[in-house]
Amino acid sequence: MSTKQAEATDMQVFNKLESEVRSYCRSFRTVFKKASNAFMWDVHDRRYIDFFAGAGALNYGHNDDSIRKKLVEYLMSDGVAHSLDMATEAKESFLVKFQNVILKPRGLDYKVMFPGPTGTNTVESALKIARKATGRTNVICFTNAFHGMTQGSLAATGNRFKRGGAGQPLGGTTFMPYDGYFGEEQDTSLMLGKLLDDPGSGIDLPAAVILETVQGEGGLNLASPSWLRSVERICRKHGILLIVDDVQMGCGRTGSFFSFEDAGLSPDIVCLSKSIGGYGLPLALTLIKPEYDIWRPGEHNGTFRGNNLGFVAATEALRFWENGQFQASIERKSVVIGNALKRFAANYPELVKETRGKGFIQGLVFHKPEHAASLCAEAFSNGLIMETSGPFDEVAKLMPPLTIEESVLRQGLAIVEQGLDRLQASLATPSEPALKQEMNA
Repeated sequence: MSTKQAEATDMQVFNKLESEVRSYCRSFRTVFKKASNAFMWDVHDRRYIDFFAGAGALNYGHNDDSIRKKLVEYLMSDGVAHSLDMATEAKESFLVKFQNVILKPRGLDYKVMFPGPTGTNTVESALKIARKATGRTNVICFTNAFHGMTQGSLAATGNRFKRGGAGQPLGGTTFMPYDGYFGEEQDTSLMLGKLLDDPGSGIDLPAAVILETVQGEGGLNLASPSWLRSVERICRKHGILLIVDDVQMGCGRTGSFFSFEDAGLSPDIVCLSKSIGGYGLPLALTLIKPEYDIWRPGEHNGTFRGNNLGFVAATEALRFWENGQFQASIERKSVVIGNALKRFAANYPELVKETRGKGFIQGLVFHKPEHAASLCAEAFSNGLIMETSGPFDEVAKLMPPLTIEESVLRQGLAIVEQGLDRLQASLATPSEPALKQEMNA
């Protein structure tokens, strides 16, 4: 049986019964059955290195032993699984540990809201409370932003294809150019400040500015600390709330627990999801400065905002942050990733335009967008899972679990290099139709 025939057989049930909206299974055409830290295995017992990490939901890897043990113990003791927003022992333990391990050491004072189980839930709640607290409706967002797929978060998302899925006009937002949008020489925060200072600009004074410090889906665009601080100063000047969407970049993805720590920001609202659940379990937090926590009881709710299994896993996952060793390991391995990508860019200049990103979310930007997809396909055929991002899918993105062993990380990077080598060789060799056309000429 050929590879294509095997793939067709593997995917038969999904092709027949699952909605056409399915996405990742079209790129990774196999059926997975088990996983451990940075490895996944399919039903044919083929092993893959995971440089995707659940789109950032698995910062602590697949099936962490310690987290799994806590979950099993909780289940076997008849621990409460579902509780809406009732008080539970599991929620209490998480709140106390999050306060003591994450917030207090960083000098941060936030009330913790559980808005529902996903990233778009926390963004929706952040937009709502900003509008409620200020009495204003407009929200400033940025080019190439991605904040979610429900109506409010999608209105703050830049991607034309994703916005088109709404099926109706999306409003309540004004887009501004992100840092570097016009090149390194242009400070786009000056444009934002000028427009907000000018009563004739046509820009309604916003309730909030929402941003990602690194735009993951938008192509690994990295905002400089100075630009971020400038945007924060503008917000303070005009009484605008600053929302940082740390759904994908939080929980250590950029190196520190919050992605804004290096810039010294003090956001009014922070959105967390994905890896805050510790084990890939659905969980989201909206962190709100106490003075803006003016919700009336039940004014924002959701049936699954009390995911106690998520609380148990998240509480145990915070052990990684009890001292500086884990963060130091992230920083050390981030250098390995960055050095490798710089070397690839230097060795394959015909393919690679530049490198982008920070920490454990870095990537290669290709001159021709289709080559990013080709590299990911070649890598998958050689046992590595990675994806593309950017408005043209021009970036091949690496985002392994933060817990990946350095030896496994280097194995994955070697597969990336092998893919680049194969891709360059294929471009240097004329295809058979092209060769025939050249000979006939």
